[in-house]
Amino acid sequence: MAAALALGGRGRGRTAPNPNVGCIIVRDGRVVGRGWTQAGGRPHAEAMALAEAGPAAEGATVYVTLEPCAHRSARGPACSDLLVAAKPARVVAAMLDPDPRTAGAGFARLRDAGVDVIEGLLAKDARRSMSGFLTRQACGRPMVTLKLAMSLDGMIARADGESQWITGPAARAHGHLERSRHEAILVGRGTFEADRPRLDVRLPGLEQQSPRRILLSRSFQRTPGAMAAGMIDTAPGDGPHPQPGQGRDAWDLIGSPSEISTLEAVDHLLVEGGAQTAAAFLAADLVDRLLLYRAPILIGAGKAALGDIGLTALGDAHGRWKMTDSRMLGIDRLEVYERA
Repeated sequence: MAAALALGGRGRGRTAPNPNVGCIIVRDGRVVGRGWTQAGGRPHAEAMALAEAGPAAEGATVYVTLEPCAHRSARGPACSDLLVAAKPARVVAAMLDPDPRTAGAGFARLRDAGVDVIEGLLAKDARRSMSGFLTRQACGRPMVTLKLAMSLDGMIARADGESQWITGPAARAHGHLERSRHEAILVGRGTFEADRPRLDVRLPGLEQQSPRRILLSRSFQRTPGAMAAGMIDTAPGDGPHPQPGQGRDAWDLIGSPSEISTLEAVDHLLVEGGAQTAAAFLAADLVDRLLLYRAPILIGAGKAALGDIGLTALGDAHGRWKMTDSRMLGIDRLEVYERA
């Protein structure tokens, strides 16, 4: 199952609105099929693994990170039907699919066909692996990761705005890897106008996995087709501002953090800047994961990483976050926190 979860991780940030599932088929102690949900959501992990296994799937054990789907689609057959036809002896699944179109129906179909079904193996790890899909199912919005690269004293830039580069090359490379694992990346208007950020993935072999770019701004107006074409206009009397174009220069626009629920095919959203945008998402209680890159430098009178997040009592700040990872990236330290 751990290997299946690792396979599922290959699809993170590219399978929405489908979950990034992994599947491994084992017969007589030998792996005969491997699969993971492909970009765009098809083929599903089970379909890919069964195609590789062929006749060897009969009598085998199938390890899959999520309950095989039970609903038919114009894009492909239900995985539970494919498994029934393949006749494995056993299906071991990490967790139930919360999608109401399946939600236990896939397991029932397999059991009705005489397949032994075991549920719950490494369920906690599966929930973390497919957290974007699960957040969308439970909350109707993407899972939000907030990234902050800061000095030891919590500054993201000098007072004059200079911020390149606070962290070193290893930390920046890790940040680009994180971008490749998100369908979309968001910045606020201040960052957009000051930095004209590319927000792409600049790692060899991953350049094509750059996320969609989202601009958060209440004062910009949508022109017709803005969300589709990426065209952004300014509010009347607001003065001239950059107008991103189409294709590689396209941007989507939202007016408030709550509007992330309207972003189609986005289950993982990376929020990168700046301080007021980060504070707005925290104040709205929409941050699920924190990536904190700390450089071993002191800036002093600079720009703080966060603005006002609406905290009224210090006691309310405790117990909200738990550390899930901490490591050195060159001379910098990465700390990862998730909702408690």
